[in-house]
Amino acid sequence: MTRPTPETLAHSARRARAAADPTVDVDPAVARPAATPAVPAVRPSAPDQVTGAGSLVRSLEALDVDVVFGIPGGAILPAYDPLYDSTVRHILVRHEQGAGHAATGYAQATGKVGVCIATSGPGATNLVTPIADAYMDSVAMVAITGQVASPLIGTDGFQEADIQGITLPITKHNFLVQNAEEIPQVLAEAFHLASSGRPGPVLVDIPKDVLQAQTTFAWPPTLDLPGYRPTLHPHGKQIREAARLMAAARRPVLYVGGGVLKAGATDGLRRLAELTGIPVVTTLMALGAFPDSHQQHLGMPGMHGTVAAVYGLQKADLIIALGARFDDRVTGKLDSFAPDATVVHADIDPAEIGKNRHVDVPIVGDAKHVIDELIAAVTVERSAGRSTDLGDWWTQLDDLRNRYPLGYDEPADGTLSPQYVIKRLGEIVGPDAIFVAGVGQHQMWASQFISYEKPYTWLNSGGLGTMGYAVPAAMGAKVGKPDTVVWAVDGDGCFQMTNQELATCALEGIPVKIAVINNGNLGMVRQWQTLFYNERYSNTDLGTHKHRIPDFVKLAEALGCIGLRCENADDVDKTIAAAMEINDAPVVIDFVVGKDAMVWPMVAAGTSNDEIMFARGVRPVFDEDDI
Repeated sequence: MTRPTPETLAHSARRARAAADPTVDVDPAVARPAATPAVPAVRPSAPDQVTGAGSLVRSLEALDVDVVFGIPGGAILPAYDPLYDSTVRHILVRHEQGAGHAATGYAQATGKVGVCIATSGPGATNLVTPIADAYMDSVAMVAITGQVASPLIGTDGFQEADIQGITLPITKHNFLVQNAEEIPQVLAEAFHLASSGRPGPVLVDIPKDVLQAQTTFAWPPTLDLPGYRPTLHPHGKQIREAARLMAAARRPVLYVGGGVLKAGATDGLRRLAELTGIPVVTTLMALGAFPDSHQQHLGMPGMHGTVAAVYGLQKADLIIALGARFDDRVTGKLDSFAPDATVVHADIDPAEIGKNRHVDVPIVGDAKHVIDELIAAVTVERSAGRSTDLGDWWTQLDDLRNRYPLGYDEPADGTLSPQYVIKRLGEIVGPDAIFVAGVGQHQMWASQFISYEKPYTWLNSGGLGTMGYAVPAAMGAKVGKPDTVVWAVDGDGCFQMTNQELATCALEGIPVKIAVINNGNLGMVRQWQTLFYNERYSNTDLGTHKHRIPDFVKLAEALGCIGLRCENADDVDKTIAAAMEINDAPVVIDFVVGKDAMVWPMVAAGTSNDEIMFARGVRPVFDEDDI
């Protein structure tokens, strides 16, 4: 195909100026997320007469929003007129779900608030999945939706949906704007709520007549959020008790969740780990928070975690949980999880502490402050001669690491191994790139076989497990970090849910790279059917192998991208290298891999972590007496 030229990528001068960011970090892959001020005080503005829509756009500009993802429609249309002349770049997506996931990917990559816009009714309800996704993974996102005119609310008017009520359980907060005068204050409060404390999505629903009404715009507004005061600094007594337990424990583990990344606490985490010598496990949402290659890193815990990480938690006498939530995919059968462990649980959200697992030392606070104060308290303990030799513990854990390393078998039928593809992708692309995964087997292999050495280089849908996340999230990440290489590792099932956003990428000049791990099936579902349903493969064959429907190379070309295909191991490296040479258009590689590969290790859903399987029919030999 003819590669799109800059002239055909639909870049206007206005968009190019808006995309230029003078505050880009020297090393965007490892930059700590930007902190949002509690009271936005940028660009003070004298009162000015505008419409509600003008006030909305002016508020976005004052909040330093550089990009929004959206689709216009009747109820939100008044906002698109002032947006036409704004410095805020608008990226026209092909589906509202794509707008939401793009806003999430942008937020996860940059640490800023991601913004998406949709119209009323079906436009707004198409945002429900990405809003729920952002809620589960604590992502700072503001969703702005148009609503039918105020007199029509409650009448089942055309394209009316109670999006405020629909999203109440899956937003940190949401607003229905009653009059145009409220818009600056509501926007400022929405951004503050989304980005402070435990981050999360906030919805702002604005009726069409409010957008059309005349109002006075002035900035900054006064925030009015009584009762909302997240606790950032932990209680000193709890910190001292945690440090005392850490000094005395014989089998401690640092259980690190995504909250450490949200708090920008990765440097402190490394100092704490190296000071204490305690083993570290990082959840799926925390990959990159602690270098995979570090000697103290046991890997990822949970359903498809390493044997050492799973058993380290299971046999610990002390678990120090930092910004983690004892998710069922980590704990397995909850009443059998870590039966002998004392638990220190630090989280900025007090509702998480004790929600799933009894906690002996609760610590409410921002992970950065908690870790910094733990370092100081542990230093005092060690200065007083109070510390434990962890040599025996490490001997046991190292033995497990050596006996049960992550690995895979080559397919017996000679087909391409998906694990090999993903492993080589990580090795060739390197640790500075951002990797975005869909959901399923390819997500687990990407978490296992790519080495994450730096924070904010791994994005995925962890809590909700949203198929279709990868392509639009990669788009958002690339917009936020234009100088960083962004790869999406997607499955042939996930890819077919949101690949239309590649048209957006082609037209907007967003050169993401997509590795489609095409095994012809809904892979993780097939794996469960193999293991638990007597190999009765009901409705998991997608036809992308036997019929090549769709042909992903042709589909990529139809969407304005470069399409490549790789079907054997000898071509993997040169195909990845060819994709890396293309920087002026999106690239899609169809990696045609074997259909029978499985993700191991595995703890079956609803079973104890003690029942972890290293491979099919292979249970680790673990000497209880040694522990």
